[in-house]
Amino acid sequence: MLGVLKHHASGWLTGGIHLIILVIAAQDDSGALWPYALAAMAGVSFFAWIAAFRRYRQIHDLPTSKVASAAQGYVELLGRSEPIPGEPLASKLTGLPCCWFRYYVERKGSDNKWHYEDSGTSVHHFLLVDDTGECVISPDAAEVISNRKQTWTEGDYRYTEWLLLPKGILYAIGEFSTRGGAAAELDERADVSATLGDWKRDPAALRGRFDLNRDGTLDLKEWELARLQARREVRKRHAEIRARDGVHLLKKPADGRLFLLANELPEKLGRRFAFWSWAHLAVFFGAGTGAFLLLL
Repeated sequence: MLGVLKHHASGWLTGGIHLIILVIAAQDDSGALWPYALAAMAGVSFFAWIAAFRRYRQIHDLPTSKVASAAQGYVELLGRSEPIPGEPLASKLTGLPCCWFRYYVERKGSDNKWHYEDSGTSVHHFLLVDDTGECVISPDAAEVISNRKQTWTEGDYRYTEWLLLPKGILYAIGEFSTRGGAAAELDERADVSATLGDWKRDPAALRGRFDLNRDGTLDLKEWELARLQARREVRKRHAEIRARDGVHLLKKPADGRLFLLANELPEKLGRRFAFWSWAHLAVFFGAGTGAFLLLL
């Protein structure tokens, strides 16, 4: 349940709580609750304004990067969504092939109202692909905005499903890192020590390679020869690793910054959050002023 509310943050902040507050205040015939209801609405709108404005600024301020040239760290990417080859994913309710899904199930109770029954969100990795490369998306803990939504009713149950489909627009903001490839972090000293340690486990082979005077032991000169050979082999392995294509990954930033995935263009998302930031600011001042006047 909390996960669904998290994903719907931009929705309930734009009116759901306001509506609940108004309904509660309207049930009080004395009108005594209205100042407090307006103050509560002002408080909700203040925090909703912060959330919407934060999203607008991060979408507006971050330049769009290409996968192949993106810097390590917090980035914005734009491409298309694709499943990882050999790892298909199907939606929970409809069984449609997808890259990501979220579902919400409600059941009609004896009071003729819909009540929460079940929900879930996929955390299966998928790809963002642009014209320069591909990046693995780890959607766990992401705020996902999808315009691919369908709702239907079967008997006493109501089902809602959101999807990110293959080959659809995919906009993403998050923490970008590359594993392997030219950006690989390799420790030559540690790898040389590990290589020598492996050789020591087979003393006969080690002596066969580096015991030049055949006295059955490795003197300082012969041991230094073995160390130089280990260093050459490690450097060769490191060069081969850096020559390969690295694996790019986008995930939730460790510092708590926005991790957003959407199947819409950033310009449209930015306009939406800008509108809601102004709308919440207007409600904040309007409701706050109203509460102040009623309390005088």
